[in-house]
Amino acid sequence: MVFTLATFPFSIWMCVKIVKEYERAVIFRLGRITDRKPKGPGIFFVVPCTDTFVKVDLRTVSFDIPPQEILTKDSVTVSVDGVVYFRVHCPVSTVANVSNANWSTRLLAQTTLRNVLGTKNLGELLSDREGISRNMQESLDEATDPWGIKVERVEIKDVKLPVQLQRAMAAEAEASREARAKVIAAEGEMNASRALKEASLVIAESPSGLQLRYLQTLHSIAAEKNSTIIFPLPMDIMTQFMNRK
Repeated sequence: MVFTLATFPFSIWMCVKIVKEYERAVIFRLGRITDRKPKGPGIFFVVPCTDTFVKVDLRTVSFDIPPQEILTKDSVTVSVDGVVYFRVHCPVSTVANVSNANWSTRLLAQTTLRNVLGTKNLGELLSDREGISRNMQESLDEATDPWGIKVERVEIKDVKLPVQLQRAMAAEAEASREARAKVIAAEGEMNASRALKEASLVIAESPSGLQLRYLQTLHSIAAEKNSTIIFPLPMDIMTQFMNRK
């Protein structure tokens, strides 16, 4: 302080510091944090020779989780990668409690991904990505809270399956589709048979209805431009032949 007063006003430029809107400054005076609340944004003052400060960025940071070879609960090896979004919510804890918060969060995200996915089977991994991401976010947020880190979002980017497993799953899906197609075709045949049975019962009750159906069929055939020649035969003659038998 005496040196500052003796060299005033030249030392004033060494005392005045500025941090940006998205930054905060943690001040150390003789090795101790002067205040549990960081300085900034804007102008703040430090004492030369006794004070040092560390700037902390409060903006959201994202990083990719490298592909991890993971053995699922049902003994299937898959390769999974993801992305994590986090920010600093307590600059003092980030500076005082961990040497490198960014790198430590990266390593913790890799181990958390392995631990969470190791408790899931392949079906859950492929169908419940949102739930897995939520579990990872909660685990990371709880572990990094003493470091002053807030994990905002975790996303699973890609799940790579072995080639043989992909072929087996494709064959299984194709067989399932073929089975469903056969069931649908069989149901259609059954419904058509029932409809034909009901139609035959209705026509049997009304001989004139059979004659009208016969004429309608002739009309449909005549509408098509083909070389087929049809000789209509009265239904009464067919009835007489059937009665003789």
